[in-house]
Amino acid sequence: HRINYRANIWALKELGVKRILAPSAVGSLREDYRPGDIVIPDQFIDRTQGRKATFYEEGVVCHISMADPFCPELREILINEAKKLGFPVHPTGTYVCIEGPRFSTRSESKLFRSWGADIIGMTLYPEVVLAREAQICYATIATITDYDVWADKPVTAEEVIKTMKENIEKVKKLIMNVIPKIPEERSCECHKAIYEALM
Repeated sequence: HRINYRANIWALKELGVKRILAPSAVGSLREDYRPGDIVIPDQFIDRTQGRKATFYEEGVVCHISMADPFCPELREILINEAKKLGFPVHPTGTYVCIEGPRFSTRSESKLFRSWGADIIGMTLYPEVVLAREAQICYATIATITDYDVWADKPVTAEEVIKTMKENIEKVKKLIMNVIPKIPEERSCECHKAIYEALM
Protein backbone atom coordinates (compact mmCIF):
# COMPACT_ATOMS: atom_id res chain seq x y z
CA HIS A 1 0.00 0.00 0.00
CA ARG A 2 3.05 2.29 0.22
CA ILE A 3 4.49 1.49 -3.22
CA ASN A 4 5.24 4.55 -5.37
CA TYR A 5 3.41 3.20 -8.42
CA ARG A 6 3.72 6.39 -10.44
CA ALA A 7 7.49 6.57 -10.01
CA ASN A 8 7.89 2.90 -10.95
CA ILE A 9 5.80 3.09 -14.13
CA TRP A 10 7.29 6.44 -15.15
CA ALA A 11 10.82 5.04 -14.73
CA LEU A 12 9.95 2.02 -16.89
CA LYS A 13 8.43 4.31 -19.54
CA GLU A 14 11.57 6.47 -19.55
CA LEU A 15 13.70 3.35 -20.02
CA GLY A 16 11.69 2.45 -23.11
CA VAL A 17 9.82 -0.50 -21.60
CA LYS A 18 6.91 -1.59 -23.82
CA ARG A 19 5.51 -4.52 -21.85
CA ILE A 20 5.08 -5.51 -18.20
CA LEU A 21 4.47 -9.02 -16.84
CA ALA A 22 3.46 -8.51 -13.21
CA PRO A 23 3.53 -11.50 -10.81
CA SER A 24 1.10 -11.15 -7.91
CA ALA A 25 0.19 -13.20 -4.83
CA VAL A 26 -3.59 -13.33 -4.34
CA GLY A 27 -6.29 -14.94 -2.24
CA SER A 28 -9.12 -16.94 -3.79
CA LEU A 29 -12.78 -15.94 -3.57
CA ARG A 30 -14.03 -19.12 -5.29
CA GLU A 31 -13.94 -22.81 -4.42
CA ASP A 32 -12.63 -23.79 -7.87
CA TYR A 33 -9.76 -21.27 -7.81
CA ARG A 34 -7.39 -23.28 -5.63
CA PRO A 35 -4.14 -22.44 -3.80
CA GLY A 36 -1.28 -23.02 -6.24
CA ASP A 37 -3.42 -22.20 -9.30
CA ILE A 38 -2.43 -19.40 -11.67
CA VAL A 39 -4.99 -16.81 -12.78
CA ILE A 40 -4.53 -14.48 -15.76
CA PRO A 41 -7.07 -11.77 -14.82
CA ASP A 42 -9.13 -9.98 -17.45
CA GLN A 43 -10.91 -7.52 -15.13
CA PHE A 44 -10.40 -5.73 -11.82
CA ILE A 45 -12.37 -3.91 -9.13
CA ASP A 46 -10.67 -1.07 -7.24
CA ARG A 47 -11.31 -0.95 -3.48
CA THR A 48 -8.24 1.13 -2.55
CA GLN A 49 -8.27 4.58 -0.97
CA GLY A 50 -6.37 7.65 -2.13
CA ARG A 51 -3.67 6.03 -4.25
CA LYS A 52 -2.21 8.29 -6.96
CA ALA A 53 -3.80 6.78 -10.06
CA THR A 54 -2.97 9.15 -12.93
CA PHE A 55 -0.08 11.07 -14.45
CA TYR A 56 -2.54 13.82 -15.46
CA GLU A 57 -3.46 15.74 -12.31
CA GLU A 58 -3.14 19.34 -13.52
CA GLY A 59 -4.13 20.99 -16.78
CA VAL A 60 -4.77 18.15 -19.19
CA VAL A 61 -7.53 15.71 -18.22
CA CYS A 62 -7.11 12.05 -19.16
CA HIS A 63 -10.16 9.76 -19.35
CA ILE A 64 -8.34 6.54 -20.18
CA SER A 65 -10.49 3.57 -21.22
CA MET A 66 -10.22 0.63 -18.84
CA ALA A 67 -13.04 -1.46 -20.33
CA ASP A 68 -10.46 -4.17 -21.02
CA PRO A 69 -7.63 -3.27 -18.63
CA PHE A 70 -5.10 -5.99 -19.50
CA CYS A 71 -3.18 -6.43 -22.74
CA PRO A 72 -4.98 -9.13 -24.80
CA GLU A 73 -1.79 -10.10 -26.64
CA LEU A 74 0.18 -10.73 -23.42
CA ARG A 75 -2.76 -12.52 -21.81
CA GLU A 76 -3.11 -14.93 -24.72
CA ILE A 77 0.60 -15.80 -24.66
CA LEU A 78 0.57 -16.31 -20.87
CA ILE A 79 -2.48 -18.58 -21.01
CA ASN A 80 -1.11 -20.67 -23.88
CA GLU A 81 2.31 -21.13 -22.28
CA ALA A 82 0.87 -21.98 -18.85
CA LYS A 83 -1.26 -24.68 -20.49
CA LYS A 84 1.75 -26.05 -22.41
CA LEU A 85 3.66 -26.31 -19.13
CA GLY A 86 0.76 -28.20 -17.56
CA PHE A 87 0.15 -25.57 -14.89
CA PRO A 88 -3.36 -25.19 -13.46
CA VAL A 89 -4.40 -21.90 -15.08
CA HIS A 90 -7.63 -19.89 -15.12
CA PRO A 91 -7.79 -17.86 -18.36
CA THR A 92 -10.09 -15.22 -16.88
CA GLY A 93 -10.71 -13.71 -13.48
CA THR A 94 -11.79 -10.53 -11.74
CA TYR A 95 -9.16 -9.23 -9.30
CA VAL A 96 -10.47 -7.07 -6.46
CA CYS A 97 -7.68 -4.82 -5.19
CA ILE A 98 -7.95 -3.77 -1.54
CA GLU A 99 -5.97 -1.10 0.27
CA GLY A 100 -4.13 -3.30 2.77
CA PRO A 101 -1.99 -3.92 4.64
CA ARG A 102 -4.71 -5.71 6.59
CA PHE A 103 -6.60 -8.71 5.24
CA SER A 104 -10.38 -8.60 4.66
CA THR A 105 -13.12 -9.10 7.21
CA ARG A 106 -15.44 -12.06 6.61
CA SER A 107 -18.24 -9.68 5.57
CA GLU A 108 -15.98 -7.90 3.07
CA SER A 109 -14.84 -11.21 1.62
CA LYS A 110 -18.44 -12.39 1.20
CA LEU A 111 -19.37 -9.03 -0.37
CA PHE A 112 -16.58 -9.33 -2.95
CA ARG A 113 -17.78 -12.85 -3.78
CA SER A 114 -21.31 -11.53 -4.32
CA TRP A 115 -19.89 -8.98 -6.79
CA GLY A 116 -18.46 -11.79 -8.91
CA ALA A 117 -14.82 -11.19 -7.97
CA ASP A 118 -12.61 -14.27 -8.22
CA ILE A 119 -9.35 -13.25 -6.53
CA ILE A 120 -8.21 -10.62 -4.05
CA GLY A 121 -4.91 -8.78 -3.65
CA MET A 122 -3.31 -5.47 -2.74
CA THR A 123 -0.89 -4.50 -5.52
CA LEU A 124 -2.65 -4.39 -8.91
CA TYR A 125 -4.17 -0.92 -8.67
CA PRO A 126 -3.17 1.73 -9.75
CA GLU A 127 -0.24 0.05 -11.52
CA VAL A 128 -2.49 -1.35 -14.26
CA VAL A 129 -4.06 2.06 -14.95
CA LEU A 130 -0.75 3.93 -14.95
CA ALA A 131 0.68 1.38 -17.39
CA ARG A 132 -2.26 2.03 -19.73
CA GLU A 133 -1.70 5.81 -19.47
CA ALA A 134 1.97 5.19 -20.28
CA GLN A 135 0.86 3.03 -23.25
CA ILE A 136 2.72 0.03 -21.83
CA CYS A 137 1.20 -3.43 -22.37
CA TYR A 138 0.38 -4.94 -18.97
CA ALA A 139 -0.69 -8.40 -17.78
CA THR A 140 -0.76 -9.99 -14.35
CA ILE A 141 0.30 -13.51 -13.38
CA ALA A 142 -1.75 -13.99 -10.22
CA THR A 143 -0.73 -16.98 -8.09
CA ILE A 144 -3.28 -18.10 -5.51
CA THR A 145 -1.73 -18.52 -2.07
CA ASP A 146 -4.83 -19.19 0.03
CA TYR A 147 -8.61 -19.05 0.27
CA ASP A 148 -9.78 -15.67 1.55
CA VAL A 149 -11.72 -15.57 4.86
CA TRP A 150 -15.12 -16.34 3.29
CA ALA A 151 -13.92 -19.96 3.56
CA ASP A 152 -14.11 -19.73 7.40
CA LYS A 153 -10.39 -20.20 8.04
CA PRO A 154 -8.64 -16.84 8.68
CA VAL A 155 -5.77 -15.95 6.34
CA THR A 156 -2.31 -15.91 7.91
CA ALA A 157 0.84 -14.27 6.59
CA GLU A 158 2.70 -17.54 7.26
CA GLU A 159 0.33 -19.50 5.00
CA VAL A 160 0.65 -16.91 2.22
CA ILE A 161 4.47 -16.92 2.35
CA LYS A 162 4.66 -20.74 2.39
CA THR A 163 2.49 -21.16 -0.72
CA MET A 164 4.18 -18.23 -2.45
CA LYS A 165 7.62 -19.81 -1.99
CA GLU A 166 6.33 -23.09 -3.40
CA ASN A 167 5.09 -21.29 -6.53
CA ILE A 168 8.02 -18.96 -7.25
CA GLU A 169 9.76 -21.49 -9.51
CA LYS A 170 6.51 -22.12 -11.39
CA VAL A 171 6.06 -18.40 -12.12
CA LYS A 172 9.73 -18.00 -13.09
CA LYS A 173 9.44 -20.89 -15.54
CA LEU A 174 6.28 -19.42 -17.05
CA ILE A 175 7.89 -16.01 -17.54
CA MET A 176 11.00 -17.53 -19.12
CA ASN A 177 8.80 -19.48 -21.56
CA VAL A 178 6.65 -16.45 -22.36
CA ILE A 179 9.41 -13.92 -23.10
CA PRO A 180 10.67 -15.57 -26.35
CA LYS A 181 7.06 -15.81 -27.61
CA ILE A 182 6.39 -12.06 -27.32
CA PRO A 183 6.57 -10.50 -30.81
CA GLU A 184 8.71 -7.43 -31.39
CA GLU A 185 5.83 -5.50 -32.98
CA ARG A 186 2.69 -5.01 -30.90
CA SER A 187 -0.62 -6.07 -32.44
CA CYS A 188 -2.73 -4.76 -29.53
CA GLU A 189 -4.14 -1.26 -28.99
CA CYS A 190 -2.19 -0.56 -25.78
CA HIS A 191 0.45 1.50 -27.59
CA LYS A 192 -2.14 4.10 -28.66
CA ALA A 193 -4.41 4.09 -25.60
CA ILE A 194 -3.85 7.77 -24.85
CA TYR A 195 -4.81 9.11 -28.30
CA GLU A 196 -8.53 9.55 -27.61
CA ALA A 197 -8.28 9.90 -23.83
CA LEU A 198 -6.96 13.45 -23.45
CA MET A 199 -9.19 16.52 -23.10
